[in-house]
Amino acid sequence: MSSAKQVIVIGAGIIGASIAWHLAKGGARVTVVSESGAGGVATPNSFAWINASWGNPETYFRLRTRAMAEWKRLAGELPGLPLAWCGGLCFDLPPDRLEAYAAEHSSWGYGIERVDAKRAGQIEPNLVEPPDFAVYVAEEGVAEPAATAGALLADAERLGARVIAGTVERLALTAGRVTGVVVSGETISADDIVIAAGTGAPAIAATAGVKLPIETPPGLIVHSRPYKKLLNGLVHAERLHMRQTAEGRIIAGSDFAGGDPGENPGATARDLFAVMKAALHGADGLEFEFHTVGYRPNPVDGFPIIGRAESVDGLYIAVMHSGITLAPAVGLFVAREIIEGERDPLLKPYGRGRFA
Repeated sequence: MSSAKQVIVIGAGIIGASIAWHLAKGGARVTVVSESGAGGVATPNSFAWINASWGNPETYFRLRTRAMAEWKRLAGELPGLPLAWCGGLCFDLPPDRLEAYAAEHSSWGYGIERVDAKRAGQIEPNLVEPPDFAVYVAEEGVAEPAATAGALLADAERLGARVIAGTVERLALTAGRVTGVVVSGETISADDIVIAAGTGAPAIAATAGVKLPIETPPGLIVHSRPYKKLLNGLVHAERLHMRQTAEGRIIAGSDFAGGDPGENPGATARDLFAVMKAALHGADGLEFEFHTVGYRPNPVDGFPIIGRAESVDGLYIAVMHSGITLAPAVGLFVAREIIEGERDPLLKPYGRGRFA
């Protein structure tokens, strides 16, 4: 590379932070623009589960398992990332569907253990009602979301990236090519612009005539005050998904993406907290502290949009749900594609062109 590429990354959530870090590490001159600071909007409200679990075709499973491996690579390159490979206990499907999931994913090489109530109680001793049948994946984990995004951005700055707080008013176009972004009336120019702004991505892309078919469903998660250790890992029970954070908070949603907040989110949160408290031995002193309602950037077919905009040069899109799982692989692949022109085969199904 005769001169370093100049790249603007819009968004400082876990995806934007990972892309910025990998670009900076690859020698690009990176500017991150974010109106919300490190962590973005969706990332701090995430359940933060790292997994390749049920409900996806094998092609997407392969991307997710690669991402799980890339988390371990990233942790080796950036020691101190707040990751925990704590394992996930799942019993939120009917037994026949749970067995079908276990059989399918085991055949794909996922490390699934079928467990009975005794084994489930050994994995999570504080469950009031251990399930008669569950599956356990020891290799699943969590990344404390805002802290991880913050650590990536801080190290990207050490590598030479700059982080600007501000709102992107529009993309700047010259002769049909995106050449920069307009922030507070000022145009910042670059060779490539990456939109990794989550729920804000469609509005930004639209200023260059690019449509992103994304839905933004809400998800409510309750947060306790820090408490003594009650959970060893992730628990996915029927209508209650929960884990304990590094600082001791127990967080829960009616599923891992958060549940429907309803017409009265405060009341919904209190009801869910009561269910969570009743599900755990030793939780008598557990206190509710707050709830969050996050809006997930969900492409309409449920899969990521990762790739060049195609209809306009100079613009790259990286928007997805499951950002916590996918972040290290997406950061690595996007940086390689922008710097070296190499697109990883695992990204082939996820270009924006599939919606045409």
